[in-house]
Amino acid sequence: MKGKHQGVQKRLLEINPRALYMPCACHSLNLTLSDMALSCTKAKSFFGIVQRIYTLFAHSPKRWKILVDNVPGLTLKSLCYTRWESRIKSVKAIRYQAPQIKLALLELYDSSGNDALASSEAESLSNSLSSFEFLLGMVIWYEILFAINMVSKKLQSKSMCIGATMKEVGDVMLYFEKYRNEGFESSMNISKNLAFDMNVEPTLPTKRHIIRRRQFDEDDNDDEIQSPEESFRVNYFLVVVDMAITSLKNRFEELKGFESIFGFLFDSERLKSLDNDELRKSFTNFNNIFSHNNFSDVDADDLFSELKVLQLTLPNEFISALEILKFVKAADCYPNVSIAYRILLTMPVTVASAERSFSKLKLLKTYLRSSMSQERLNGLAILSIEKEILEHIDLDTTISDFASRNARRQRFVV
Repeated sequence: MKGKHQGVQKRLLEINPRALYMPCACHSLNLTLSDMALSCTKAKSFFGIVQRIYTLFAHSPKRWKILVDNVPGLTLKSLCYTRWESRIKSVKAIRYQAPQIKLALLELYDSSGNDALASSEAESLSNSLSSFEFLLGMVIWYEILFAINMVSKKLQSKSMCIGATMKEVGDVMLYFEKYRNEGFESSMNISKNLAFDMNVEPTLPTKRHIIRRRQFDEDDNDDEIQSPEESFRVNYFLVVVDMAITSLKNRFEELKGFESIFGFLFDSERLKSLDNDELRKSFTNFNNIFSHNNFSDVDADDLFSELKVLQLTLPNEFISALEILKFVKAADCYPNVSIAYRILLTMPVTVASAERSFSKLKLLKTYLRSSMSQERLNGLAILSIEKEILEHIDLDTTISDFASRNARRQRFVV
């Protein structure tokens, strides 16, 4: 490989000053959720109630037993800003078990005895669960969190590249744009069915209208009163959904800079759709970025010729960038195209693998293993991280091989 990627960072910084600091896509989705949760007062209040329910029952084993006796299914989860799936798991446990959790709160209220604080908190949370406004917000948040969580799981895949990431983000943005127009009515219907099961009146609280004197130049339409449903939709639902769309656009804007560099390599459809002029313009831009001091990672003329041949030889069905690289390596006659795709697929999109490694270390070295040596920790970490490889290793053969190489017994001839 010519140049060995010399000056690549410098050239990328010239194109996009923040190109080398592309944030992790999964972290960006998590920050999007944080922006949505802080977008309005009612959203903050909703997640505050969710956390209070968990905190109340997790305060003591006695309270937790009351919860388990009444709610045998999903376990309540605490909210956390660093765990990507904490919000969906917390809301899901209440979304599908709201009647049972309400019964647990009522039982806790009756059994609290002299604990006035627990009794008051149980009564307050039970009243919150009996509010149609809370039930409607719970249904809306669950659908939003479920959509984002599906994308987050896909982005944590080992084979995820920039092209696939941009497609997933684009799809979830389209989902929110459609949900903005159609989601409120469907959520209202689901909430009414849930309220019927919990014997809750399916009506939103009406805000008291303040009557004031009109000035001489004011129109009668200026004092128009919104219905409770319309007020909830405008001041809560649309605020949260619009924040989701805006935050996704802003936080994934930097991927567009990489699309201008690698866009023609994302998949077979995009590569085949380019004519000679568009193809030459794309690979010329790619070659200019990945070159420095007259050294380049690819030969410009050869790359153009290989791409033209590749357009004709690729199968007609849709093929991702990783599958194209496998096809090129199997053919063994596209050296410059192989380099280009290897550069594309090594651009980091998420740090999920590194996060998993840190999580494994936290599980391995606990306070009971604080005196573990660095060598032993490294060995256990590798065994835990590479568990899939370890499962296919024959331990008996490995032990026999180790024993034969480290035999300590020696026979002495008398």
